[in-house]
Amino acid sequence: MKHEIVSSDITVVGGGLAGVCAAVAAARLGQTVSLVQNRSVLGGNASSEIRVWVCGATSHGVHRNARETGIMGEMFVENQYRNIDGNPYIWDLIVLEKVKAEKNITLYLNTDVHEVDADGDETNRTIRSVTGWMMGSERRIRFDSRVYLDCTGDGLVGFLAGAKFRIGREAQEEFQEEWAPLVPDDITLGSTLLFYTKDAGRPVKYIAPSFAKDITQTSIPMKRVIRSGDNGCAYWWIEWGGELDTVHDNERIREELSSVIYGIWDYIKNSGKFDSENLTLEWIGSVPGKREYRRFVGDYVLNQNDVIAQELFEDRVAFGGWSIDLHPPQGMYATAKGSKHMHMDGSYHIPFRSLYSVNVTNMLMAGRNISASHVAFGTTRVMATCAVIGEAAGTGAALCAAKGISPRELHDGYLGELQQTLLRQDAAVLGLKNADADDLALSAVATASSTLTQLALEQSASVVPLAAHMALLVPADPFIDGVELLVDASEATELTVELWNTGKPQNYVPEALVTSIQVPVAQGSQQWVKAALAWHPDYAQNAFIILRSNPAVSVHLSASPQTGVLSFKFAGNDQELADFGDMHHHQPVIDWNQKDFVRSPLCFRLLAPTSAFSADKATDGYKRPYGGPHLWSSAALNTAEPEWLEVSWPQPVSIQKVLLTFNDDVNEDLINLHHHRTEFEIIPELVKDYKLQAFINGDWTTVAERSSNHTRSHIHILPAAVTTDRLRVLAASTNGAKRVELVEIRCYS
Repeated sequence: MKHEIVSSDITVVGGGLAGVCAAVAAARLGQTVSLVQNRSVLGGNASSEIRVWVCGATSHGVHRNARETGIMGEMFVENQYRNIDGNPYIWDLIVLEKVKAEKNITLYLNTDVHEVDADGDETNRTIRSVTGWMMGSERRIRFDSRVYLDCTGDGLVGFLAGAKFRIGREAQEEFQEEWAPLVPDDITLGSTLLFYTKDAGRPVKYIAPSFAKDITQTSIPMKRVIRSGDNGCAYWWIEWGGELDTVHDNERIREELSSVIYGIWDYIKNSGKFDSENLTLEWIGSVPGKREYRRFVGDYVLNQNDVIAQELFEDRVAFGGWSIDLHPPQGMYATAKGSKHMHMDGSYHIPFRSLYSVNVTNMLMAGRNISASHVAFGTTRVMATCAVIGEAAGTGAALCAAKGISPRELHDGYLGELQQTLLRQDAAVLGLKNADADDLALSAVATASSTLTQLALEQSASVVPLAAHMALLVPADPFIDGVELLVDASEATELTVELWNTGKPQNYVPEALVTSIQVPVAQGSQQWVKAALAWHPDYAQNAFIILRSNPAVSVHLSASPQTGVLSFKFAGNDQELADFGDMHHHQPVIDWNQKDFVRSPLCFRLLAPTSAFSADKATDGYKRPYGGPHLWSSAALNTAEPEWLEVSWPQPVSIQKVLLTFNDDVNEDLINLHHHRTEFEIIPELVKDYKLQAFINGDWTTVAERSSNHTRSHIHILPAAVTTDRLRVLAASTNGAKRVELVEIRCYS
């Protein structure tokens, strides 16, 4: 046996997506990191061992412009490019490669941390070291660091350190939560095993093992959706253990889950009710995917009301958007549906105070163990949200280690620096503006080769009847002065058109009616009808234009998408997602569905020019859509000459580092495994070939360039500083889009 001591600035325990993003974020800020994982692969529940797809703020396309950026976004986009069919082993490699690319990270796989040395009283404790056993190598390793991150999911490190925590459900009165029970209890969400099937191309028999559960003797066939063609995460409802202890009873839970899977497969193969003759059971998980255990107490406990109200925390460092998604304690044996969902109107904010321990001075946490009530945990627990929380916690840990302070001291004295660091890293934070005093671009004047000023989608790809209300979302920047719509009418009629605002800038639902109009429509096809809607808002924001249903009218859908423009259909109480459980009443993001219009919105013309895509949007401080698209867009893609965006200063400045952020369409719902497949491997809006040029000695000099780009964020560190009063980005091509789009440019000396 070998005894070892490892010293690093930060130790991250837990190699799920939260731990991975925490470690990468800290390492990129110059801190040395020990990343310790008790399995042989990274990714946690997303790994090939468990194979849960990575869900996040998009909520399977329910929320708009909500896909995560930062480190999680990098992995989504890279997986899209290299693994469009969702091979779980390729996903493992993408996560592993993200860690191995950072020279400041030392990775310890198969290392189970189960000892913690901590001191102090119960209100003020400090972790001195954690110790793990590397399985198969007979190495006992002690990790000494200034700062520790518990990303274990179950919260073992914090528990052994004496951190305050909760298990189970709080009483309704504690946070005034509608979905909390009247009396507190120790019930949690259960665990799940998944399985894959495969068409063998010939008949395959199946003989169930003796321990397979006869599911016909349970409520499962009557209360759960079973289909022969489904596999993997379609069986998320194979869940059990919420009434047990999901850690100490883990083996009992695993055995019960596996017996049910073998029983379900017996039912599919041998009941005669399914077309399954050629199907075989290709893979079954052996590691339960846990949903819930300990939740640590931080300086703030996020609760249901914060999530639903989308509370604008001063210390917001991440966002989420998955519904509050709670499951019955009996899991797969419950007679109720497998889940119930309460959606907020748009993405919500997560405060930094929920990411560090209230009583362990040098411990942060990320993932499903953050400081949240059981009900709020119902949304923060999904993996892409855990990942962006990890990036925020890792960034905080890096600043704490560099400054020699506690997370609470960081919050109280350096919150602005933390948030600005996250923005510079393109992390998933909403509603914060770039205020980096070192960014020279903020004091520059931005100009461009051309700018999209007229918003119109005129080429029809299809026609759909206006059987339900439909809507068009466009930027009102600076105002709306009428819109034309391309319609067919089977008879002369009147069309009711309404203009609503959307409330919060991150929301894409109608909030308050601004104005409405009755538009006469003559009988005929492919006619442009004018709705003289006028709106001059006090500040730039989105307009939600509703076309009320009319059986005599059909509308045209465009042949191509347009950044900043979305379309919707009113679904009302039509629960197409019934398999996913019960929906809470009155949820606008469910009522107004965009899935039929992804990359094909309604045909329209705005009658007034727009400023939503002007050159200065690339330096306006926002890195995500927020009350508007917040990016520069060229008028078109010039095939003869590259389109360009230029920043200039009245006096020469010294520049050595340039950060570019291209549009990767955060409205596109990406997934790491097999939920759905897009038509493209690279987001079409991404710029493909570009050059970075500085004006030196009266001529443009190329100082950096990239070809065949497929990613969003780029950092160009020049070999030597250049002194110039003008810098520009020239884009020669995109990955399919008709315009060049740049979200942000930053310049540093």
